[in-house]
Amino acid sequence: MDTPVEDAALPMSQLAFKFNQQTQILLDRLAPLLAPRWVAWVVSLLAYAVRVWLLRGFYIVTYGLGIYNLNLLLGFITPQVDPELEEGPELPTKSDQEFKPFVRRLPEFKFWYVLMGA
Repeated sequence: MDTPVEDAALPMSQLAFKFNQQTQILLDRLAPLLAPRWVAWVVSLLAYAVRVWLLRGFYIVTYGLGIYNLNLLLGFITPQVDPELEEGPELPTKSDQEFKPFVRRLPEFKFWYVLMGA
């Protein structure tokens, strides 16, 4: 026999599942759209800057957010593996090997997604 708490939790979990599923569908559709995603980020950044300027506050929060964004930028422009510390040949020696000159530590889509969340 189900308790009233379990009965109430079931529709909420279904609703949360449906919301997460719709959010993932939206993110999958946004993934190939590079320019509109970054335009949306610039617009949200400008809206936040205007809000801070009009309210004349949130300077410490903005400073922390700026440091966090710089940390994300460093993760985006840093290679996943340091080429100076990596052992082995740098260029492919066989025709079936693929040469990957630069693999990012933080992919572009994840970089954008985390910036939008911040």
